[in-house]
Amino acid sequence: MSTHSARLASLRDELARQHLDGFVVPLTDEYMSEYVGGYAQRLGWLTGFGGSAGAAAVLPDTAAIFTDGRYTIQVREQVSAEDWQYVAVPENNVAEWLAANVGEGARVGYDPWLHTRAWVEQTRAALSAKGATLVAVESNPIDAVWDDRPAPSLAPLAVHTDDHAGESSAAKRARVADWLGEVGADAVVIPALDSTAWLLNVRGEDVSRTPVALAYTIVGADGTADLFVAPEKMTDAVHQHLGNAVRVHDRTDFAPALARFAGKRVAVDPALAVSAIFDAVEAGGGTAVSLRDPTIIPKATKNAAEIAGHRAASLRDGAALTRFLRWIAAEAPGGGQTELSAAARLQQFREEGGQLRDLSFDAISATGPHGAIPHYHVTEESNLRIEPGQLYLIDSGGQYVDGTTDVTRVVPVGAPTPEMRDRYTRVLKGHIALATATFPPGTSGQQLDALARLPLWAAGLDFAHGTGHGVGSFLAVHEGPARIAKPSYPGGGPQEPLRAGMILSNEPGYYKAGEYGIRIENLLLVVERDLPGGEATMLAFETLTLAPIERDLIDAALLSVEERTWLDAYHARVADTLGPVLPAEDRAWLVEKCAPIAA
Repeated sequence: MSTHSARLASLRDELARQHLDGFVVPLTDEYMSEYVGGYAQRLGWLTGFGGSAGAAAVLPDTAAIFTDGRYTIQVREQVSAEDWQYVAVPENNVAEWLAANVGEGARVGYDPWLHTRAWVEQTRAALSAKGATLVAVESNPIDAVWDDRPAPSLAPLAVHTDDHAGESSAAKRARVADWLGEVGADAVVIPALDSTAWLLNVRGEDVSRTPVALAYTIVGADGTADLFVAPEKMTDAVHQHLGNAVRVHDRTDFAPALARFAGKRVAVDPALAVSAIFDAVEAGGGTAVSLRDPTIIPKATKNAAEIAGHRAASLRDGAALTRFLRWIAAEAPGGGQTELSAAARLQQFREEGGQLRDLSFDAISATGPHGAIPHYHVTEESNLRIEPGQLYLIDSGGQYVDGTTDVTRVVPVGAPTPEMRDRYTRVLKGHIALATATFPPGTSGQQLDALARLPLWAAGLDFAHGTGHGVGSFLAVHEGPARIAKPSYPGGGPQEPLRAGMILSNEPGYYKAGEYGIRIENLLLVVERDLPGGEATMLAFETLTLAPIERDLIDAALLSVEERTWLDAYHARVADTLGPVLPAEDRAWLVEKCAPIAA
């Protein structure tokens, strides 16, 4: 019996001991994070799945793992078909699968600290229709059988200075207090880790690749706050930074504190807060009011200091990436590099800049067939040698104290095929179409998504992921609420209007299963733009990322005059900006790579 088969068997034994006929395992933590600490990696421990989004459902005689189109190939490589059914979302969901597979009288468990209230209500209704019951567990049964489960991180908090934040925590909390007055609430729960980090101007090291700390915050109508965090994480500098207006409590006091709002109205974000938070407020006699976390839009709308910081981070990150691109172009044809060695070399180039705090995510270093897996994660077992005739895709980013980066480039190893050049150029055309879009205020990313797909659609092609996601300021590389995506794709969600100051990715792609993948990604800043003769101020994008786009993969005949003009202007800016900070050999290579594209 394999390790993961044995773990599934142990979980089923534990469920039987708890008189449960099933259990649901999401890939999240009690803060509804996208990336979670090792202690909360229950789905990966149980199934072997290493993606960043998914869920599982376990019944006595069957089990299913639920993933979206980004992980269609990956889940089949990592999770045994003997133990698990593969179920695609959003075409299907956990509630529907459970309802179709449980018997009357079944008791299906869930951890209320790992699911939203909406999920609980939907799943409870689906099970009820089959005569089954959804049961909240007091302790997670996986934790009972996970013998070597890591402990939550106790890394200390750090101050994120006002110079980098662009606004003091006191000013941010005053804004939240004003909002509470407007909505008639007495307090608001801040459930998301990056929201607490942004609000209090602190950062942490508790989640891999995301500089946040495991903590909850409650803000009152007077602008004071209660921070719930492990006491070992507090330092004198952080205490002094927070001041007397932020009371610090042990993390274990959070649930009891929610029960002390009898007769009060407490705002709770239903999209970000787990069901247990609503349950605790209501059990204590308070009223949990479903309202969006008031920090979400201010956090996503970067101020002048954050924008300036991102520009500085983009400069040093672009220099490191350019040095890597020259290195890989020279090294890859020899066959001596692998996906792991290339990723390590890129990280080394970033570290040589002296200001890298962390990567912003584990690099997607993918050659040949692995490039066709959009969110591929290389391991010692999957590591491939980079060989001639392949396309090598590198999607990576850095965490700097002044900004978070995310960029994807593709490098041909040897001469690319005509098909590769056609597909790459179509992706580039879509990338340019989005980068040059002008649109009125109130426009959502969903309304712009088709611009990046039209050149592919014209050839009967598409890609099964969103086109763009928000990016934080020395915070999460995937930041809501704005997205550029189809409604049905991961990150599609409700339509969120784009606002000046938001930073989003622009990353259309193309993937040929078993052969290669293509993605071109830059980060964009939403800016205001007045057009000659226009009657209103419009919105547009400014490209922030600085790195050459691979000219050897471009079929210039497919580009319009306007597209070549954009590409030449972008490359001229890349060369002019990065050239002065690069060593001479890298600078000469960059100038050649950024030369105008011939018609």
